[in-house]
Amino acid sequence: MTDKTVSRARNIDPTGDVVTVLKLSRFLPYQLNHLAEAVSRSFSKIYADQYGIGIPEWRVMATLGEYQSMTARDIGKATSMHKTKVSRAVAALEKRALIERDVNPKDQREQSLQLSAEGNRMYEELVPQALAYSEQLQDALTPEQQQVLDDIFERLHKAASEHKIS
Repeated sequence: MTDKTVSRARNIDPTGDVVTVLKLSRFLPYQLNHLAEAVSRSFSKIYADQYGIGIPEWRVMATLGEYQSMTARDIGKATSMHKTKVSRAVAALEKRALIERDVNPKDQREQSLQLSAEGNRMYEELVPQALAYSEQLQDALTPEQQQVLDDIFERLHKAASEHKIS
């Protein structure tokens, strides 16, 4: 937490002691999550209104569109979604015939998922809209700011994955 974040968040308790209080709106993990949620909700209006799918379903479709075929477990790893959320999204997409399963003949427990013809059609319609939305967000930044942001994301991801918290 920065000094600025802490200094704005000091309180005096009834005994007169200074108590440091976390100011959530200045807490970096909260800010990152809040921004991600806002961006996700904003973009989700496009595919929710046009296709009636939610955020988890879109993430499964986008992952299958990129990688062609994956297990539900691998989708969870690629998207950082909990296995329950992936399972529900897969079930919803299967119900609408947007994805298909292939069972591994050597191991019946292993099933790969891929977009169906209808799922591919939907994915191909959504990709240009997704790219346009991403471009709109990037237009808020200069090329130099975008490069700095990319570097910041890389550094934060590395720090979080290595648990470098001091």
